[in-house]
Amino acid sequence: MHATKKITPGGHWIGIISIACRKAEADFVKSAHAYALTSIALNDAFISCWDEKYRSNLVRPETVINENIDPDWVPILQTPPFPEHTSGHSVISRAAAIALTSIFGDDFSYEDDVELQYGLPVRKFNSFIEASEEAAISRLYGGIHYMPSITYGVQQGEAVGKFVVENLSMVAYAD
Repeated sequence: MHATKKITPGGHWIGIISIACRKAEADFVKSAHAYALTSIALNDAFISCWDEKYRSNLVRPETVINENIDPDWVPILQTPPFPEHTSGHSVISRAAAIALTSIFGDDFSYEDDVELQYGLPVRKFNSFIEASEEAAISRLYGGIHYMPSITYGVQQGEAVGKFVVENLSMVAYAD
């Protein structure tokens, strides 16, 4: 079982906002917009995801495998103590990626060094969407989600992110 990750998924995306703002040399207003819009998308994505988790209440792969196939099997990632469907990483990562893409564009490449201090390597991405796709599929490879939860989670995050971007009116004030 692997549990090296030291930052929450939402916290990781907040770190990515910082990377994007620095790389784009964003001024105060654009930076504040990026933090506010992405934080709201993350918040709404978490609410949407956990509402579905406790509505569907689907059992995790580890439980199914242990009870029906191999009682000694453990996933690569530590199984979280809440229902499986939908994948939180999938939902919040796609919502954050939609928000950031609306500000910095769909071809914004960057190097993610948010977890370097915890011994994890720098990751290079060509877009926020690409990063969200990697975050989503990692939950399948880690053994803690089924593929439908990842697929639906990405769709759910896309819908939440688009809703926030399309419906949140942010006005910039200047002196």
